[in-house]
Amino acid sequence: MSSTTRPVLVSFSGIDGAGKSTQIERLHAQLTRAGLRVSRLAFWDNIVVLPRFRAGVSHKVLGGELGIGSPEKPVARYDKNARKWYLMLARSPLYFFDVMSLRKVVNTALSSDSDVIIFDRYIYDQIAVVPGHPLGRAYVRFLLGLAPRPDLAYVLDADPEAAMKRKPEYPLEFLRRYRESYLALQPLAPEMVVIPALDVEGVQRAIVEEFRKRFAVFSSETLRDVQRISA
Repeated sequence: MSSTTRPVLVSFSGIDGAGKSTQIERLHAQLTRAGLRVSRLAFWDNIVVLPRFRAGVSHKVLGGELGIGSPEKPVARYDKNARKWYLMLARSPLYFFDVMSLRKVVNTALSSDSDVIIFDRYIYDQIAVVPGHPLGRAYVRFLLGLAPRPDLAYVLDADPEAAMKRKPEYPLEFLRRYRESYLALQPLAPEMVVIPALDVEGVQRAIVEEFRKRFAVFSSETLRDVQRISA
């Protein structure tokens, strides 16, 4: 990567509890050690339209709890797992506005002096909850056609039961359906790379290897370091 090239866009997606935050931290640290300038953007904080309003509706109208669940302090969220038809209909325009916001943010990010921009979640995480019937699939294709595509979009696969234990926020059955929805998106978004459900070090190794194949950034010494950590 040189100063004459635009930043590389990388996104991380996956069900809650898949380990996205951990792997983003690890990739960020390794890219920085490789001498690259890295910026990070959180989809909910930096892109989503009306995030406080949407969180407030979920809490006050739908009765969901706020906060992030942990094994010591589980919470019962009730937002994206609420899938009544009228709720999905109400959310659909918001996904469109999220895509428009994403376009603006990406355009700005591409003119920055960063070498790599990492997105913590992306539009895939929004549209993964859209029902899989023909109308829903058509809307997903429409949104993907409008959204800027990352150069590399990681989807961290995870066993729903293990993910729920790490981050107890949503019912197990919802997490199972949510995982299947992510995997069903891949044929529509070839930039998506599914990282299998491994231990933390195994996932890290797979992420670094995929990045190296695409962009030839990491030295053989860096890769040996990752392999040593993973051993």
